Amino acid sequence: MVEALTKKVEVLVVEDSAADAMAIRLFLESNDFHVTVMADGKKALSYLSENNPNLILSDVVMPNMNGYDLCRAVKSKQELSNIPVILVTSLIEPEDIINGLKCGADNFVTKPFNPTLLLSQIRYILANRELRQNPHADFGIEIYFAGQKHLINSDRIQILDLLFATYEHSMQQMRELTRINKELRQATKTIKTLEGILPICSYCKKIRDEKGFWQSVERYVSRHSKAEFSHGVCPKCFEEHCPE
Repeated sequence: MVEALTKKVEVLVVEDSAADAMAIRLFLESNDFHVTVMADGKKALSYLSENNPNLILSDVVMPNMNGYDLCRAVKSKQELSNIPVILVTSLIEPEDIINGLKCGADNFVTKPFNPTLLLSQIRYILANRELRQNPHADFGIEIYFAGQKHLINSDRIQILDLLFATYEHSMQQMRELTRINKELRQATKTIKTLEGILPICSYCKKIRDEKGFWQSVERYVSRHSKAEFSHGVCPKCFEEHCPE
């Protein structure tokens, strides 16, 4: 069902950066969305006076009218209030969540956006929108999250959406930190290996590795670092080995 939601779905992208708008447009269109781009909140409202997209994806920091004000204006109009609004924000402070709740935002993604996460958030919002309109949900609200339906007895699903988005953002940051820590540990291991005491032959200058094998300096260093070698001849060796 979720894959079918991306067919013939119009996303209104509100973004003042032409480069960012183009990147989002190309990505969404490659996933079968129809995309309309507006450069600021006022132009978006003008477009919305005659059009009804399935979802609005808006940057927060824009000239003329920012994303919060645009979202507030959309939610205040009865004919537009059912359109989900996803805000694109750096989400540095808790105030970002509070502002999102105050203006009625349905969700957010961080900027610069992660393509996989952005697509997941859009599908999540569209799936939940369809489930909320299900007439069989008489004793609560069904939402779609992490591939499953959940029955929520609350009339503030917007809050849950933002909490889920916060959690997903935190998980994304944790995965990124885990990746960076792994790279740092590997780099530290490499540095310690090269800075330690290396058993080297006094005659042939080969180095004994951790398994007891003797290797040339070039081979050992290449295997224990990202260094590469470019061979040449120093002046002293040139005189010794290449006499006129």
